[in-house]
Amino acid sequence: MIKILSYSLLILVFTKGSCAYAQDEIPFLKNQVEVLCGEKMAGRGYVNNGKENAARYLQKKFKEFGLKPVGEGDSFVQSYYFPVNTFPGEVSLKLGRKKMKPGIDFLVDAGSTSFKGKRKKVVQVDLNNIKDSKEWANVKARWNLKSSVYLLQNADTLCKRLSEHIWGLVRELPKGCYIIPQHGKLTWTTLDTQFTRTVLYIEDTVIPRKIKHAGINIEADFITNDKNENVIGMVPGAVKDSFIVFSAHYDHLGMMGRDAMFPGASDNASGTAMLLYLAQYFSTHPQHYSIVFISFSGEEAGLKGSEYFVKHPLIPLDHIHFLTNLDIMGDASDGVTVVNATEYPRQFEMLQKINLNHSYLPAVKSRGKAANSDHYHFTEAGVPSFFIYSNGGKGYYHDVFDKASSLSFNNIDKLAKLLIEFGEGLNK
Repeated sequence: MIKILSYSLLILVFTKGSCAYAQDEIPFLKNQVEVLCGEKMAGRGYVNNGKENAARYLQKKFKEFGLKPVGEGDSFVQSYYFPVNTFPGEVSLKLGRKKMKPGIDFLVDAGSTSFKGKRKKVVQVDLNNIKDSKEWANVKARWNLKSSVYLLQNADTLCKRLSEHIWGLVRELPKGCYIIPQHGKLTWTTLDTQFTRTVLYIEDTVIPRKIKHAGINIEADFITNDKNENVIGMVPGAVKDSFIVFSAHYDHLGMMGRDAMFPGASDNASGTAMLLYLAQYFSTHPQHYSIVFISFSGEEAGLKGSEYFVKHPLIPLDHIHFLTNLDIMGDASDGVTVVNATEYPRQFEMLQKINLNHSYLPAVKSRGKAANSDHYHFTEAGVPSFFIYSNGGKGYYHDVFDKASSLSFNNIDKLAKLLIEFGEGLNK
């Protein structure tokens, strides 16, 4: 009886252990996203030690999983520098008596300089009335930019007329302060330069009907040489000098002033969480080739971290058999898309076959080359690479609503299994 009970208990424990492992992905991923989107991380950006706190956390997890440092010494960090424009202080806008909410009602153009005006006259200009670039230049030349703030209506119409993107139009504005109404989603970014003008994008539905004066206070700080860190760890394989690489960027936009935080749950706390999950898994399941995990910084500023790594590789680039970059991994209701699928059909066929064999995801979609994430510089350097992102979710992107609570994690556990089997397949 005791032997039967022991045997039954062993089966029960084994079964429960297997089920727990199979269901462990979502709680793990949710927890990591919540940590990476917490207030301490300050949006993993360039103020309040956001990216520094995130980098320290990733190093801590790599050590906890037993990963080994890559390169010389015992550091998991590759440091480099680039300039960046930041908004660490006051960011406020008042139109008439109505105070606007930063990040919700308005955004500051990422290249803006500081501007302060307690009661500035607002001059409204309808850009729909401007016919060509010559007339546009003449209009700008007549503005009194010392005493007034200019509200530029129908900027999108003028952009179409001049075959110009809104950013290009903004860059040509003379020194001063401008308010540009936008309809629909407000999307922020970060820039490695600062211009001589201050530009505010405002949701058009919140603008008062009559505006005579505006109160504006924008405190910008341009950092000429900001230190950034790629965090890199490795699980040595039987063949230690050949590599499979998984990557994801951990940085995001950070803070716009003291109140507006951009958590970056989908972009890219979710991809970073997946990277950590894979690191944890492969740390206890070493493969034929060594597996390297790179968490890049500087992606939002223009793929800075991956560019630096490719120019200063800590492992030989020609020893990388394949790199899989992970970005936007919070909802795979509609499957995933694979950038560079057309460039590497054999690996894409393998990924699709794994998915079909297990019915993991509704679709694994093919896409061609694109310079839209950290795989790009590796591809250009001749390293076979995929960029995989999930399809689904609420569409929050580069805004204050991209919070941990907004992610559904639909099919993400299955995506984790797909990525594990793909990584194991690359080792055969």
